[in-house]
Amino acid sequence: MNTLIATSALGVFCLIAEIFNLRKLLVPIAVIGLLAILGLTVSEFNTPASFYNNMVIVDKFSVAFSSLFIVLTIFLVALSGDFYKDHPTKISDFISIKIFLLSGAMAMVSFGNLAMFFLGIEVLSISLYVLAASKRLDIKSNEAGMKYFLMGSFASGFILFGICLVYGATGYFDLAEIHDLSEGIGLPIWFPIGITLIVIGMLFKIAAAPFHFWAPDVYEGSPSMTTATMSTLAKVVAMATLYKLLSGLTTSISPKAELLIVIISILSMSVGNLMALRQKNVKRMLAFSGISHTGFMVMALLSMSTAASTLLYYTAAYALAGIASFAVIIYVTKDKDNEDISNFNGLGKTNPLFAAILTASLLSMAGIPIFSGFFAKFMLFANTIKTGYLAIVIVAVINSIISIGYYFKLILAMYTKDASEERQSVPFVYYAVAVVAILLNIIIGVYPSLVTNLLS
Repeated sequence: MNTLIATSALGVFCLIAEIFNLRKLLVPIAVIGLLAILGLTVSEFNTPASFYNNMVIVDKFSVAFSSLFIVLTIFLVALSGDFYKDHPTKISDFISIKIFLLSGAMAMVSFGNLAMFFLGIEVLSISLYVLAASKRLDIKSNEAGMKYFLMGSFASGFILFGICLVYGATGYFDLAEIHDLSEGIGLPIWFPIGITLIVIGMLFKIAAAPFHFWAPDVYEGSPSMTTATMSTLAKVVAMATLYKLLSGLTTSISPKAELLIVIISILSMSVGNLMALRQKNVKRMLAFSGISHTGFMVMALLSMSTAASTLLYYTAAYALAGIASFAVIIYVTKDKDNEDISNFNGLGKTNPLFAAILTASLLSMAGIPIFSGFFAKFMLFANTIKTGYLAIVIVAVINSIISIGYYFKLILAMYTKDASEERQSVPFVYYAVAVVAILLNIIIGVYPSLVTNLLS
């Protein structure tokens, strides 16, 4: 609870800082503040507690995922200083929105009551609607913001209607009370219908097929910094929340529900990878790549006993690789009219470090050793095989092989094509974020127990 209050206070401070013309100090202060909040969060790891009649619950799950969210937000805020330098009067708004988004993310993994869950998801969603449409004079950004707002509103409607049905069936918003009642018999039919509607809304938020259709257009049209936020932080938050909802609202997943999970997982992996092969725009390609990774993450729900630990490791590996790749993509394409792969031609010659970092992050996403992406998939496949779903693992392995095809399209452009322009000076922050993110990815790949033991 203290971290939630501190995060909200930091967001308010960033807004007030504009009054005192502290724009140049805003990014360093925000990063230092987030580091302090990270320390405060970690200090609560072994001290579980509940606040305001179980509205907010602090436990190992919420602390571990909140810490990951804070680390990702630190990277995003650090990059914001240079990305928004052409709009100095707006930088406090952009940074404060990202920090408020973080507070919504924390609420989504710390809720003990469905009312708090809905507040958290709305804070996060509204922040993303604003960020997606923040490039006011760009028609693509306007389209992305409107499309995301309309689709997101429908998804929120599904979630809210589902919450109402669950309340009507049980008489409670409290997660623990609902969980206890779900163990018994005699709950009316609208209880499973309510859970189904909530899950459908969350499947939209994580861009799982067949609810993925908004993602490519929104990712492409949004400013690159917003795309990075959606691709890493927002997706990780939604996936962790989906797990908490399923584990909190029901005692076990029925065989029919497991079959649906298998179908959604296979569909997301296959649609995402096959469509990514056709893309020339890097942001669209990563949008479809994210859809395929959603399929892998959903697969973890088949083994609920180990799903929390597996999801924490997989989301950390995926998000860190995503941050490293977007640090390079944002810089390479920031003065360009588009984000086509051709913009990366010859990057291996003009900027070998950036090319190496982008290559490493793409290889991690593809699941190549020594990167944590490989161990995340290995752990996921091993747990899924134990549950008896060998067929879905075979499909997942095939999809991992397919993904190498479009990742190498970008890698080959960097190392085999001639550069169209000379090397330019790169602000230090891009190197710092990219290097630290990919090093963290490699470290948890070499020592996976650093993450896996947290929730075991």
